[in-house]
Amino acid sequence: MNTESLFRPFYYKTLQLKNRVVMAPMTRAQSPGGIPTQQVVDYYARRAASEVGLILSEGTVINRPASKNMIDVPDFYGTEALQGWKRVIDSVHQNDGKMGPQIWHVGDTRRDEKYPAVPMESVSTMTLNDIENTIQQFAASAKAAQELGFDCVELHGAHGYLIDQFFWEVTNTRTDEYGGKTLKDRTKFAVDVIRAVRAAVGDEFTVIIRLSQWKQQDLASRIAVTPAAMEDWLLPMKDAGVDIFHCSQRRFWEPEFDGSDLNFAGWAKKITGQPTITVGSVGLKGDVIGALAAGENSEKADLTELIRRLERQDFDLVAVGRALLNDYQWLKKIKEGKLGELKDFSASSIGTLF
Repeated sequence: MNTESLFRPFYYKTLQLKNRVVMAPMTRAQSPGGIPTQQVVDYYARRAASEVGLILSEGTVINRPASKNMIDVPDFYGTEALQGWKRVIDSVHQNDGKMGPQIWHVGDTRRDEKYPAVPMESVSTMTLNDIENTIQQFAASAKAAQELGFDCVELHGAHGYLIDQFFWEVTNTRTDEYGGKTLKDRTKFAVDVIRAVRAAVGDEFTVIIRLSQWKQQDLASRIAVTPAAMEDWLLPMKDAGVDIFHCSQRRFWEPEFDGSDLNFAGWAKKITGQPTITVGSVGLKGDVIGALAAGENSEKADLTELIRRLERQDFDLVAVGRALLNDYQWLKKIKEGKLGELKDFSASSIGTLF
């Protein structure tokens, strides 16, 4: 298996990556009270030192009520939390890595029963003032990332969290300007967030948005059921200032629409002309839901289909989650041809930070 295409550099604006592999965001919830610790610093530094081209952090939350659903999810606001993230990015850079934080608001997703009760924010309960402040807090966290020295920023617009709840007709039943019967209408919240972020960070700082069709609330759901609907969804965000679309699937090899083998990232690139990231069970034999239920999961990194699509230029970057969670040297081993030394994914690694 020729893996050369995984190790070609990638350049976009000021984002310069040594290869095409991205560490996918994975919630760790091991920052006590929202403050990243030295253990968090070391966790990301190990991946940077082990050849990962771009690290996207676990979800980090904005300064809004109920923006997180577990107390130890890290904040991306406030002096102490930002000092912690400064230590993270400095260590990543010292280990020849690049990194962006994923900025997040969980919306009204079910919260940890141990988490102190706070007013929940949902699409239906937010006032226009709430919405405006939320938009500004996304921009403030993105600006903080730039000022701390991060290389890019990602907005979490997937998996049934707040931005995604505005897209989804099931959760967005608003009748004002942030609602609407069409998908294009329901992009307004995301578009306004993106515009505010772009205004805060300027034209050259790379802005990524992570999107998904599926939701944790409904694994079979679809936001865009046709290519035309996907145009209505993605093009307004491109026009607002998105640089890279991070397209989350449960299984990257599955086609998005009938009549073509293009996956979500392939269609997003075709529609927008922008770079895309594919993600979904890379190097594994099944999706995350099944893997967690089964306890372990591996294909010993059979990347043949992934590389075929990458060389065809369906997408530009490849995000790897669980394989890098369980084995921080995963990419280095692949580069060195040591496939026999790759570790199987185990659900027990979800609870550790190493």
